[in-house]
Amino acid sequence: MHNQSYVNEFILLGLSQNPQIVKISFVIFLLVYLATLVGNMIIVVTIVYSPALLGSPMYFFLAFLSFLDACVSSVVTPKMIVDMTYERKIISFECCMTQVFAVHFLTAVEVIVLAAMAYDRYVAICKPLHYSFIMNRRLCGTLVGVAWAGGFLHSIIQIAFILKLPFCGPNVIDHFICDLFPLLKLACTDIHIFIILVFANSGSICIIIFSFLLISYGVILFSLRAHSSEGRRKALSTCGSHITVVVFFFVSCILIYARPTSAFSFEKNVFVFTDVLTPLLNPMVYTFRNKEMINAIRKMRKRLIMVPDKY
Repeated sequence: MHNQSYVNEFILLGLSQNPQIVKISFVIFLLVYLATLVGNMIIVVTIVYSPALLGSPMYFFLAFLSFLDACVSSVVTPKMIVDMTYERKIISFECCMTQVFAVHFLTAVEVIVLAAMAYDRYVAICKPLHYSFIMNRRLCGTLVGVAWAGGFLHSIIQIAFILKLPFCGPNVIDHFICDLFPLLKLACTDIHIFIILVFANSGSICIIIFSFLLISYGVILFSLRAHSSEGRRKALSTCGSHITVVVFFFVSCILIYARPTSAFSFEKNVFVFTDVLTPLLNPMVYTFRNKEMINAIRKMRKRLIMVPDKY
């Protein structure tokens, strides 16, 4: 049980107090959520039912990333959309803690998957002759296992110190979801040490992995000088998609968690981008610039259209 806590529920203030903005937001976020689910599940289903794509580590990780994006969006967006129909937005203490755990678990897994995807591109471009030997099924499976374990460890640490906080009165969260800094503001204790813990567990991870990814892509781009113009163009197209997703994801992550204070007026806006819009952008970025994915989706569509003719 959470110690010294007398709060059984929290009141969320949501994105805006303006009824007109809330109505417009309801429609926009409902459409965004549906598009996110459909877009990401199309990628997952296309890769899973295309043996040529599923056998490629790059597409194996892409299917996993798309699945995670659909999950992240489902943890955050439906509750936010439903709350827009209520004047008083309430979330129980248990649901609040579950949301904190789920968001941090899934996004931490995603961080590690993005790092694995960068490593896959590094091996493919810098060590092409050893690619199939290095990026074998066993390594891909191990990397996915590390991602799940790393995400679980990260979120368990986060939830463990949040549960130690005493919530003895204030229960209004100026946010549309439960997260670390909004909860820290409500704690009836000195939170400076907890802000340092958030930075150590979330902020530093964002900075370290983002730096690792930038260096790895720098090495990849540097090594492309030795490739043919056709090879360079193909590699740049793939890496360009990865870099776009990485920058979207990590800049938001650093803005939210890698700061010395809990006061940040744009936090809600950045969260909308990270947890609501980025999961929609990922399938767009990865499919629109990828001929193999577009062709596989076309084949899948033809297969689905032709199925009824057999009966």
